[in-house]
Amino acid sequence: MIVGVCVLELRLSNVRSLKQKRSQIKSVLARLRREFNVSVSETSHNDLWQSAQISLVTVSNNRTVVEGVLRKSVLWLEINRPDMFVVSADIEWR
Repeated sequence: MIVGVCVLELRLSNVRSLKQKRSQIKSVLARLRREFNVSVSETSHNDLWQSAQISLVTVSNNRTVVEGVLRKSVLWLEINRPDMFVVSADIEWR
């Protein structure tokens, strides 16, 4: 079994409050779950309104499948949410 974990550091450009940040992050998390069938959560920077860290996890018996799902998720975020700049995207294997 291959477990892939992708940790994304994000910079949010159009956010003016924690309430607005939470709303936008919640929307993105729901969309990633729905589109890519990944487990995803905000994992750090909870009290910083212009930064976010989210982690995505997926499991398969094929590393290529896991890597493809995680990379497509990051690409989707970069294309569809230009207001959320991906500072870094690190993939780990477990």
